[in-house]
Amino acid sequence: MDLEKIEGLVKIIENSSLTEFTLKEGDLKITMSKLDHPPVVAAGMPVAPQMAAPAPEAPAAAAVEEEQELFITSPIVGTFYSAPAPEAPAFVKVGDQVKNGQTVCILEAMKLMNEIQAEYDCEIEAVLVSNEQKVEYGQPLFRVKKL
Repeated sequence: MDLEKIEGLVKIIENSSLTEFTLKEGDLKITMSKLDHPPVVAAGMPVAPQMAAPAPEAPAAAAVEEEQELFITSPIVGTFYSAPAPEAPAFVKVGDQVKNGQTVCILEAMKLMNEIQAEYDCEIEAVLVSNEQKVEYGQPLFRVKKL
């Protein structure tokens, strides 16, 4: 992955409500997160606030950890809605257990409302986007734990 792609990812994270993002491409794993404090300086080299250096992975431990980190991702480009109407409660919130086929959000694309459903029984660990936020194809919407 080249520096331009990484800089592009940093800009996307800066302009979104995401607080953490992980990308794995081959043997390279990049984790970015927004910090609430100034960047750390190590050995005279400032660390970019939105980027963590790729960490070397322990083969067995990393594989187990990665299998447990699951996401419900956006199948289309559109606008994320957490509830069926502005006054209605959200479809799901952190800690909710959802069943296979249960609606977790709505994505609006070209004036069509698309209900996004869970593909398996899971528990919502984090909601990664905010209401009415624009989302991209493949963007993680929810971090989940399979039941």
